[in-house]
Amino acid sequence: METTNILSTSTTLFPTHTATSSYSSTSLSSIPKVRISRQRIRTTNSNNRNLLRVQSRSAAMAIEKERPESERPDTFLRDADEAASAKSIRSRFEKMIREAQDSICQAIERADGVGKFKEDVWSRPGGGGGISRVLQDGGVWEKAGVNVSVVYGTMPPEAYRAAKGDNSATKAGPVPFFAAGISSVLHPKNPFAPTLHFNYRYFETDAPKGIIVLNGLVSHLIGFPHIRTRRFQTKGKNALRDLDGAPRQWWFGGGTDLTPAYIFEEDVKHFHTVQKKACDKFDPEFYPKFKKWCDDYFVIKHRDERRGLGGIFFDDLNGYDQEMLLSFATECASSVIPAYIPIIERRKDMPFTDQHKAWQQLRRGRYIEFNLVVHFFLNTNMPLLSTG
Repeated sequence: METTNILSTSTTLFPTHTATSSYSSTSLSSIPKVRISRQRIRTTNSNNRNLLRVQSRSAAMAIEKERPESERPDTFLRDADEAASAKSIRSRFEKMIREAQDSICQAIERADGVGKFKEDVWSRPGGGGGISRVLQDGGVWEKAGVNVSVVYGTMPPEAYRAAKGDNSATKAGPVPFFAAGISSVLHPKNPFAPTLHFNYRYFETDAPKGIIVLNGLVSHLIGFPHIRTRRFQTKGKNALRDLDGAPRQWWFGGGTDLTPAYIFEEDVKHFHTVQKKACDKFDPEFYPKFKKWCDDYFVIKHRDERRGLGGIFFDDLNGYDQEMLLSFATECASSVIPAYIPIIERRKDMPFTDQHKAWQQLRRGRYIEFNLVVHFFLNTNMPLLSTG
């Protein structure tokens, strides 16, 4: 099998630090300024974009408003899910992300030495909720957020078909869904210490509304020919539930990526080595596949710039054993601290100048720009006209 070069990501816009390095010689005028067409925006990553666009239009209808809570509950799962099985993927994934949030926040506080996370807990009346934690103006991090959420909602059938790449014109009712995830962005103060982003998530769809099951047979199943009757059983007239909690559709997504303002080759090698070890425990093809996916995804297309130095990224992943993918997501989340904190320890106390800080802020602006382009302009199909 071909060996993957962990340093293959282009780094032309990032200065490599040396003993005599100062402000990057890369000037603003050297960064390409491109007018991007609306058509080009529309044709990029259409399935995910269409899903998000439809969800954004119907968010108020599909998801209940959150309310603050004074204490953390043992679980954010609905009573029916909690009672169904503590061994369900939903239950175990929630347990995993909450344990990961605790361990990662503890490691960040130890490395920071000054700052402490402030916590907000929220829930929704119909089930679900989350825990948001933010550390700000600490000894090492300007701002660090580590959040978990468990969400129930409904998506229009158009969004479901967009997510699954189904262009069928057949109509169906709204599709209930369950989603849970952990997400984080960590921005250090020192320009020589890199920003880290990671998130890991799990998604399920339930039976679309309007389906009726009589005597174990699907008597009204519109737009979902792939659902088999063996997944259903009845309990009373016109009742519907999953056998053993089996979801109609499910997938995992996530990744961890590094965004330095200044490159240290040993840091990049360390970070990617940890990612590769986590992947190799499950499939030797995972790391080269998910590294390339990450390299291709985190690009500011209208500038032809990469956001950072990559890592791993995957989405809509369901072509493997579900138990294996749960273990894989768990391993990836567990790898965040060993991949990142040793780099922070090496860089957090390095002396820097105002010029170094200015370059960090410029690169951080590019980080924000990527988020705006991918999660706003591309997902709402609005035109983007960039003049730099």
